[in-house]
Amino acid sequence: MSSFELLCLENPLLDIQAQGDDALLQQYGLKANDAILAEEKHMGIYPELLNNRDAKLLAGGAAQNTARGASYILGENKVVFFGCVGKDKNADILQAANKEAGLQVRYRYDEEHPTGKCGVVITGHNRSMCTDLAAANHYKLEHLKENWDVVQNSKAYFVGGFHLTVCVPAVMALAEEAAKENKVFAFSLSAPFIPQFFKDPIDQTAPYWDYVVGNESEAAAYADSHDLNTHDIPTIAKHLANLPKTNSKRKRTAIVTQGTDPTIVAVQGEDDVRSFPVHAMGENEITDTTGAGDAFAGGFMAGVAKGETLDKCIDMGSWLAALSLRELGPAYPYPKKTYGSS
Repeated sequence: MSSFELLCLENPLLDIQAQGDDALLQQYGLKANDAILAEEKHMGIYPELLNNRDAKLLAGGAAQNTARGASYILGENKVVFFGCVGKDKNADILQAANKEAGLQVRYRYDEEHPTGKCGVVITGHNRSMCTDLAAANHYKLEHLKENWDVVQNSKAYFVGGFHLTVCVPAVMALAEEAAKENKVFAFSLSAPFIPQFFKDPIDQTAPYWDYVVGNESEAAAYADSHDLNTHDIPTIAKHLANLPKTNSKRKRTAIVTQGTDPTIVAVQGEDDVRSFPVHAMGENEITDTTGAGDAFAGGFMAGVAKGETLDKCIDMGSWLAALSLRELGPAYPYPKKTYGSS
């Protein structure tokens, strides 16, 4: 049985990405820089995007993007991803992208639902994501248990918050295993609607977080849903870091990214909240912001898996995010670049 440096769990999706405008966003009630779950009123956006001549079909799903990013640094067959897809061509597209990235997958294949998709509307440097989970919404704890040997042979776990809308028992199974075996359990806040509308499962998983990652909008949404009465990012980060914790052998670290502004980091029990500059790049160098946060998490978790210092993990995340910003969609450049070589 091969071992893995990192196991990721969340929702595998096919991104349907195309340029849009304010009129398209207004037509479907979307914000320029947001992520939501699709309702019936949104279903027309997918064929509309596909009819766009510049439409691209790209492997997506936040934690799957993070897993590919970690693989980019750690190498082939070091990272494994769990999620649910349909038995269709879209699943084949995801599998091909993962194979190219050296990412191992353990998909549950759903007989009744198609592979999930995410409509990504690009307006300038903004991206609005509207997700129809479909098969991804049918992940089962039983599948994780059937592959428990993979769980036991993985050194660290990363769960995307989007999975709290799907299968909380699977998230908790990984969280409890991590605490029992003193393995790393990392969690992403994923999108503002997760702390806003899924407060109870967020709070259920929180005691197990060794690392919690989010952007400034997600941190603000957490603060609002938990009545912190502040949008001051260092204050929110310090609150997250010092929540009650199950595994006392590891201090919790809270990381809040802020786009091109410095990344804010708080560590449990430490008074100082630190600020880390991002890797600088010109506005004209940015191709696409889709998946930049996922890339940061991938670089950061690769550093954690390698046992690097917190400072270096943050820098690895910023480095991989900067590479992703120069690519179309949640992707990384080839020939492969090496961290620290430039």
